[in-house]
Order: sequence, then C-alpha cells, then structure tokens
Amino acid sequence: MGTDATGVTGLHLFEAHGVEIEYMIVAREGLDVLPVADEVLLAAGGEPIDDVDRGTITWSNEIVLHVIELKTSRPETRLEGLAGSFLESIREIQGFLAPLGGRLLPGGSHPWMDPFRETRLWPHDCSPVYGAFDRIFDCRGHGWSNLQAAHLNLPFDGEDEFVRLHAAIRMVLPLLPALAASSPFRDGAYTGFLDGRVDTYARNCARVPSVAGLLVPEPVGSTAEYREKILGRIYSDLASLDPDGTLRHEWVNARGAIARFDRSAIEIRLIDAQECPASDLAIARLVTAAVEALAEERWCGLGAIRNWPTEPLHALLRAAVRDGERTVLDDPGYLQCFGLPRRGGGTAGDVWSHLARELVPPEGELGVTIHRILQDGPLARRLLRACGTSPSRETLLRVYGELADCLAAGELFRGST
Repeated sequence: MGTDATGVTGLHLFEAHGVEIEYMIVAREGLDVLPVADEVLLAAGGEPIDDVDRGTITWSNEIVLHVIELKTSRPETRLEGLAGSFLESIREIQGFLAPLGGRLLPGGSHPWMDPFRETRLWPHDCSPVYGAFDRIFDCRGHGWSNLQAAHLNLPFDGEDEFVRLHAAIRMVLPLLPALAASSPFRDGAYTGFLDGRVDTYARNCARVPSVAGLLVPEPVGSTAEYREKILGRIYSDLASLDPDGTLRHEWVNARGAIARFDRSAIEIRLIDAQECPASDLAIARLVTAAVEALAEERWCGLGAIRNWPTEPLHALLRAAVRDGERTVLDDPGYLQCFGLPRRGGGTAGDVWSHLARELVPPEGELGVTIHRILQDGPLARRLLRACGTSPSRETLLRVYGELADCLAAGELFRGST
C-alpha cells in the first residue's frame, strides 16, 4: 500500500498514467518465497521505511514481506520509455537481494507457495492496517499473500470525466484476463484457470461480500452515487468488525477497478504482473487505448454502456478467468460496443486483436510487444504450454527459473517444452 506515489490529481482524461507492478522475492536457489522486502528497503533507504524514491520509480512495501512494489513516482504522460526505468530499478533490487540469497520472480502468483505456512505480514508503519485486514479476513490465503498485480491508474477531472471513465472501464474489465492472465498454477498444480490470481482474489473478502462485490463495479451516474452505493455499503458492512474505522478508507474497496478520489483517478486492479516491464507497459498501453476509445464514444454512445448490468459482465469475467483469450463472446450488443459486427460471435482474443489493429500501431517498443503477446497468447497460456497441465515440481522450478531470467534480462517469455 505505502504512499500514493502514483497520484494523478488535477489531470484530465488520459493525460497521464500511474503504473504499479508487484514482484515476488524468492530464494535464488529453489525459488521458495523469501520474506526480506523490509531488508531491501532498509538497505536502499538507510532506515526502516515503506517507500524509497529512486527518481522515476519508487519502491514500496506490500502487505507481505516477500513482495515488493515498483511504481511511477509521479504522473507520467507517456508509457513509452518507462519499461527501461522499471528495469533499472529491478536490477538495483536484484543487487540488494544477491547477498541475501534472493532474486525477483515475476508473474501473477507463486506456483507452489504454501500461504498458511509461509505468510509473513509487513510489520512496520502500515502494520495496524494489515493487522485489521488479517483479523477480519485472515491474510494467510492465496487471495491475500500469493498474488501480484500490475495496477493502472487513469485520471479524471470533474463529474463528467469520472462517469465517462468509470463506464468505459467497466466494459473493458471482463476482457483483461484474456490479455494479461499469468497465474495458471497454485499449490504445485494447474488450477483449471488461466488467471488463478483473479480467481482467488474474487473470494478473499468473502466474509464481507460487499467489499469486493462482483469485481466489476456497479454502474453509477455520479461521484455521490458511487460514494453511497459502493463505499457507503462497504463501510456499513464493515462497521461491526472494524469499530475503530481503521479500514474506513476508499482503498478498502476490492473491486477490479476502484475510484481513488484522493488522487482523482480510477485504479484498475485486474491485470496480472507479467514476465518483464516491457510486457506490463505494452498491456497498459492497449488497455488505456481501449478505455479511451469507449470513453470518447468511438463506436457507441455513452448511453449504450453507462448502465450496462453488472451480472453479465461478471459472468464474462469469470469465463475469461478460466479460458483467457479463448473465451467465447456471444453477446452481439457487447461486441458492437467495441466496433465489431453484431452478427456472429468471436473470442476475447479476437476482440483484443481487433483493438490492437485499430488503436496501437505495430511499431515502437510497446506496439511490437503487444502484437507479439497477441500472437503467442497471454503469459499464462505460454506457461501452460511449457509446463503442461500436470507439471512436476522439477518442471515448475525449471520454467519459473526461466521466467525469473526473463525479468532480469527484460525479455518476453517464450518457454521451452
């Protein structure tokens, strides 16, 4: 959590971005999780602190000690070129981890971590908040301690921009696993889901269902309606479990996209962390372009999407969590919102390929990368091809070792078989 270094206050729609990427810290030999994030931040900052500003990128803690987050220190007007800045920080962190016997591992989840045995919560400045989450929800499960995301923050300025951005993001959320799933393995086995991270994330607040809702947020027509319909319900349902109000903040909302009124942005949370920053930033580029096209009414008016029911979007998201880019889309009205013909069906992968052709030129760092991802499939599909559906521990160790090498080199994962 840390401080909000990604804040984009005062900017209009799509004038800037805030990007946050989480990485696992693992043992160099054996790749078991290694809970030393505080030691890294201490070594880098000179004192026990939650955030270390390294210029373009800030390093910060997360809820568990085996995860470290890298985020843009301030609003960035362009995503192009940021991959190099993230990679520079990654290599610095690898240097701090080397004497501790550690390295960074990318991807949406650890393939064999035992969260009930290995979870160590962050014990420093934010510990009262994490302690409250743990007391209410038990943070030892995969849905709390074994999930790494890339969060994308998009700004709004004023009521109209908020409503427009929120409506557009709701429509894109169900398609995100088809592009960004990277977590097919858990407890040493294939989960049956390409996006195991989102599958577990959806259930981590089951004790208070309103906290996460259906992941796709409810349609709203104003900031006041959002505060009443979403935040008000969460705060009310948590009141008896959180009498001191420790969690009575907008960030307790665990939907797949949440309004951050404190920084005038909406934060998208359903993108799995990828194998290297080039992939994370390329996905952020295409997702932003898709949201922007909808918000600017490129293919349909705002009225066509503003009140789209949550339940069918949630059903589509659940299908994409399972099947990724092969998810079948058979709602002609939904397809038309993205500029596809009403007749016939298609897959979520077809939609993303169409959006990439329409919105992201196939040249330049991010354009080349996104078109390679669409050609080869999301990272989860490539991991599944490399490991198979019944992998041995030896196979997982070899393939995830290759994944860690990709992060260190800043290269896309191809995967040997």
